[in-house]
Amino acid sequence: MSPEIVIPWMQSLRGEVSVAQACAWLGLPRATYYRWKAAYGTEHKDHMVEKVRKLCLQHKFRYGYRKITALLRTEHTINHKRVQRIMQREQLQCRVKVKKRKSTGQPAYIAEHLLRRQFETDSPMQKLVTDITYCMRQTLHTCS
Repeated sequence: MSPEIVIPWMQSLRGEVSVAQACAWLGLPRATYYRWKAAYGTEHKDHMVEKVRKLCLQHKFRYGYRKITALLRTEHTINHKRVQRIMQREQLQCRVKVKKRKSTGQPAYIAEHLLRRQFETDSPMQKLVTDITYCMRQTLHTCS
């Protein structure tokens, strides 16, 4: 049984049968009927939804539910789970930028081999060389 069915049916019986009798037929407590009747047709407006939406727009959807909760707690007492539910229901989640990453692997510029394996010179300190060979973990070869 739902209020959408019960309330119109009870209104159609108004004047013919008492509310107590109609509720007895349905097996519904009178208090439940009156509670449903008071809430029927009125849309429950949650003021926190507007505040959460305003904060999300103000901060350009960069903040998640934790930060929005912290901002709301300066004015109100509110649970982080409620803020998270509101943000999920209203699709106000944080829009995270994709982080840029540099590609790994071979360098873009490979230096030219200037010595061409001509290591001997006529005088000292003419040709200075070093070895920068290293082993990368990603390669299948083993370093020795």
